[in-house]
Amino acid sequence: MANRWFLERYRTFLLDIDGVLVRGPVPIDGAAAALKALRERGRCAFLTNNSSRSRRGLVARLASLGVQADERDVVPSSYIAATHLAAQGSVSFWLIGEDGLDEELRLAGHRRCERPEQAEWVVVGIDRAIDYAAIADALRALRAGARLLATNHDPTFPGPDGPLPGAGALVGALEGMGFPAEVIVGKPSPIAFRVALDRLGVDPSSALMIGDRLETDILGATDAGLDSALVLTGVTSREDLARSAIRPTWIAETLDALAAGRVERGDGAH
Repeated sequence: MANRWFLERYRTFLLDIDGVLVRGPVPIDGAAAALKALRERGRCAFLTNNSSRSRRGLVARLASLGVQADERDVVPSSYIAATHLAAQGSVSFWLIGEDGLDEELRLAGHRRCERPEQAEWVVVGIDRAIDYAAIADALRALRAGARLLATNHDPTFPGPDGPLPGAGALVGALEGMGFPAEVIVGKPSPIAFRVALDRLGVDPSSALMIGDRLETDILGATDAGLDSALVLTGVTSREDLARSAIRPTWIAETLDALAAGRVERGDGAH
């Protein structure tokens, strides 16, 4: 077991949200106090694959959980997608996703199409109101030549009673019809970490990524040159960790344990 000294090497803590701070709408015990303790040591920012909210909406969601955050410190995949497409200028899009993704795309100057055949891009995120017609419309857009961008490829995300279908389940429906995503912007993509680090003005050597999923949070951090900490309050269990070749720098049972220095070495140090 390590002590709090290990936190002294970091100036910024990048936190996932689902599985780290909350499970669905339910806060994880001790997470808010742990976040307060981490903020006494450095800057805390939030990097999430959840595309359902914009930066503004994510700040409001965190506030409802008792977590105060500034829009400058939140980087949802909705914002990452809009920023990535903005490198091409203003594009036309067809959407499978919720209001937060639509908001960020429009804020970046992109144009939502009236008909699927007009789209340059089909952008897919979590959509809890999805129906057959929406999948059919996206197929029409793709058959007409649109390119496919996925906010993330997570098959599930943690809910209070177990895993819930993620955006990857919707991307998979389009892939199953022969249209794989051309771009996936969420973790573990280097796009996610590049946008986050640029937005925050952070050097990767002084940042710690804290997440609950090996194949997104931990793998993406490793590839981007960040140390990582896996908390076991989300989708990854000890058994999953034992079977995986992906190694975090640190392992903690909870965010509260991590903030108190109760961590194990994961042998994934840089």
